[in-house]
Amino acid sequence: MRVAACQLSSASDKEANLRAAIAALDQAAAAGADLAVLPECVEYMGTPEGARAVIEPLDGPTSQLFAARARQHRMWVLAGSIRCTHETDDRAYNTSMLFNREGERVAVYRKLHLYDVEIPGRVSAKESAVVAGGTQIVNADMEGIGLGLSICYDIRFPELYRLLTLRGARVLLVPAAFTLYTGKDHWELLLRARAVENQCFVIAPGQIGSYMPGKACYGRSMIIDPWGVVLACAPDRNCVITADLDFDAQDRVRAELPVLANRRPDVYDLRGTERSIP
Repeated sequence: MRVAACQLSSASDKEANLRAAIAALDQAAAAGADLAVLPECVEYMGTPEGARAVIEPLDGPTSQLFAARARQHRMWVLAGSIRCTHETDDRAYNTSMLFNREGERVAVYRKLHLYDVEIPGRVSAKESAVVAGGTQIVNADMEGIGLGLSICYDIRFPELYRLLTLRGARVLLVPAAFTLYTGKDHWELLLRARAVENQCFVIAPGQIGSYMPGKACYGRSMIIDPWGVVLACAPDRNCVITADLDFDAQDRVRAELPVLANRRPDVYDLRGTERSIP
């Protein structure tokens, strides 16, 4: 299976962002990709006010645009993430949507872990001001291959990826808009760790570059194999990277180093043991 990770530099012009995303999908299709994955916040990167202004229903025009491209190219598409309407809240859900070759939406994932972080002088973010957290772990089936859905900050929570793997994921999808400051030290480390500990492929397309004064994304989109080997890494520009996933090799890794079979769930019960962490 050939996969593509599409690295973009979305900013405050929604129409321009979507044109770039469609061009990336066209490039992925031309390269023979069976699955193309777009980054987080593909339709808009900018102010909280601007983010509120682009909120759409799940079946809104942006969703329909990506569905049509998936159908045109007969290619699976993960529409990174866009802001979708919340049922009762004026905030949005940060939402990934997976479309099959017929353009049918077959999975919806709403980001679980919200990026509320304050690193003095470096990073100031409060995603929860404009985004409501999802409540469901989401796996999907791609023609017999298990996918696990996640978004950006989720990568710091290994328990999510273990559950996705135990539910059948062989490929972990991590569309992101990782900050430049944290990305330079943590991005590759975290992605490769999730790949190795779950013996899964990881497809992680990111946003790249500055999108407003003092705000920049790291980029370096990656496709990683279950041994932790980086199969493809994006340069520092808008681009599409591809790799072929060898599931027979994945089976060998899992058979020869059976960490999933060697787990000890009989001693992992955390009920009543977690302490309050500030």
